[in-house]
Amino acid sequence: MPSIVFERQAPPRALVEQALAGSVNRPFWLDDAPARPAHEPLRGRTPAALAIVGGGFLGLWTAILAKERDPGRDVVLLEAGRIGNAASGRNGGFCEASITHGDDNAAWRWPDEVEQLETQGARNLAEFEATLARHRIDCDFERNGLLEVALEPHQDALLRDRADYLGRAAVRAELDSPTFLSGSWSRDGTALLHPGKLVDGLARVAAELGVRLHEASAVDALEEHAGGVRLRSAHGEVLAQQVVLATNAFPSLLPRLRRHTIPIYDYALMSEPLDAARMASIGWQHRQGVADLGNQFHYYRLTRDNRILFGGYDAIYHFGSRIDSALEDRAQTYAKLASHFFTTFPQLEGLRFTHRWAGVIDTSSRLCAFYAQAMGGRVAYAAGFTGLGVGATRFAGNVLLDKLDGIDSERTRLRMTRELPMPFPPEPLRYAAVQAARWSLDRADHRGGRRNLFLRGLHAMGLGFDS
Repeated sequence: MPSIVFERQAPPRALVEQALAGSVNRPFWLDDAPARPAHEPLRGRTPAALAIVGGGFLGLWTAILAKERDPGRDVVLLEAGRIGNAASGRNGGFCEASITHGDDNAAWRWPDEVEQLETQGARNLAEFEATLARHRIDCDFERNGLLEVALEPHQDALLRDRADYLGRAAVRAELDSPTFLSGSWSRDGTALLHPGKLVDGLARVAAELGVRLHEASAVDALEEHAGGVRLRSAHGEVLAQQVVLATNAFPSLLPRLRRHTIPIYDYALMSEPLDAARMASIGWQHRQGVADLGNQFHYYRLTRDNRILFGGYDAIYHFGSRIDSALEDRAQTYAKLASHFFTTFPQLEGLRFTHRWAGVIDTSSRLCAFYAQAMGGRVAYAAGFTGLGVGATRFAGNVLLDKLDGIDSERTRLRMTRELPMPFPPEPLRYAAVQAARWSLDRADHRGGRRNLFLRGLHAMGLGFDS
């Protein structure tokens, strides 16, 4: 089978080992975020107009939007661990306008709604930025766009019809990598930010608006009670009129929805800061986010202090939808990422990585979030963001509040917010299907992008694995 550029131009193993030596298995974003006091666990019984389960981006945005709509609404948020310690503090910090995982995914699934979906996504990103300014949230927000790069001839063919096509010389003038054959710079639809600082800012604003935040308060049970919903944790309970479930990759408190997502581990490296000479060697003056066009793709970007985050490629599913912190330190994946990094930037030989980490992505079969209600409409739920939740969770918070309040809006009329994706099969078929899909996607990358019968069959069924 033909090789790919990362195999043809692999760096020496010693270089990879040296670069990873001394790195810590901990998310850079959480290390670099401001220190903040812990919020007390829930104790005793308390009423609430709205209870939110989950203290990541979805839970925090929903809490803030709820208070902005109705400052008098009593909102309580329950987080099992520390606020923002799961996917919200472990992602790449790409904030996309798309709420559908790209225009192609929207056109395939909802061709009659593409224009509306694009409008809603663009409006959400603009409102996202405005909210940061209004509440003085400094999260290193940079709206520099996304540079998509072709590394193989068949990927170049995908870009040639785009109005913003950049040939080899033009793309390397933006960011100098010998692996780049061409590129396309979309300037408006992507922003970069610091997820740890965003979590900190959203938690601060939520508290200032009067949201009651409780950490170390895992919800063990959810049940209808006296015209409302009772949520039970180890040391207390909430009697809520309405509930939003924002647990994303973790097993839903509504068992019937658990088969609609699977947890996929995504991995990333963070380098030490680049000095002026190293920055000059690669260019990158416009500081775009970058993604290559492989089925198994990489994403990378600069931080405010010119570190390079380099992540993606491996997407690992564990049998039985297992989620365990022991799965985060996967040496073979970090070595692969470091090798691919130095293939991409051989001029950065000698650069070291300070952090390596993993996060769990809540993947749905349609590659973007879905929405549901239960218990007579008193419970609303969103999940399945498939790696693009940094921006889409704000849109989702508005959808969930519209649904809970019975509002007929442009958001709730979308088919995307009314339809559930196809569930994943039960084990052991689920594990076998995911592994077969990963093998097939890798094979397609090695065969000029040509997809086999298995992948074409999944596509026909509406199942996506190419995130």
